[in-house]
Amino acid sequence: MRIARLVPAALAAAATVLALLSPAATAAPQPPLQDAPPPTTQIIGGGQASNAPWAARLFSQGRETCSATIIAPTWILTAKHCVTGGGLSFRIGSLDQHSGGVVANGAQTYTHSSDLALVRLDRSVQTTYSRLGNPGSVSVGQSVQVWGWGATSQCGSEANCQSRYLKVANVTVTGGCGDAYGGSAICARRGNGITAGGDSGGPMTANGIQVGVASTSDRQTTTAYTNVTAYRSWIQSIAGV
Repeated sequence: MRIARLVPAALAAAATVLALLSPAATAAPQPPLQDAPPPTTQIIGGGQASNAPWAARLFSQGRETCSATIIAPTWILTAKHCVTGGGLSFRIGSLDQHSGGVVANGAQTYTHSSDLALVRLDRSVQTTYSRLGNPGSVSVGQSVQVWGWGATSQCGSEANCQSRYLKVANVTVTGGCGDAYGGSAICARRGNGITAGGDSGGPMTANGIQVGVASTSDRQTTTAYTNVTAYRSWIQSIAGV
């Protein structure tokens, strides 16, 4: 999966809490993660995750494409641009995308106008579910974590250079911006790593709480995550959490 180039938005230094941000105040939308040319420098960094029972690797038509989280026994949260290919399946609760955990298929998909999607599974999966944040769960300047099986370096065939094992990196929240579809998003700058293709749909967590879903990145310095806290009422209306 290729990645889009994110144009950093001008951010108000006085802003402190992302709950105050709204879609109307965001930057112009950028293309989703798969639509831009390969990067010119190595990407990601970070390190291997050691514990993420809520992590889900998304496969479309049997091909590894995106990252996701399980938020309830039969519900997956991911990015809208990750579900357009159909034929969805998920390996849940394993750090290794090739083995372990539980495999379940997508039975029904719901999409939002922002870069969010909910997928109902064809079976119930018992694990520790990702806890979702509310407005005020994250603030500008905060160090947060991003997770995924995405590309770890520049490569011509991205599926061949995505990580077999789940990775995690620290990034720093810089403010609000637009996601790939113009929805409310959380922008962050590179810390010890940055997101890339294959990380799409994966979580941003603040103090262990999921606050975002990976939408766009320039693979070098800046990434945008659809703001989960801004769309909790939609998520709850469908998945009940």
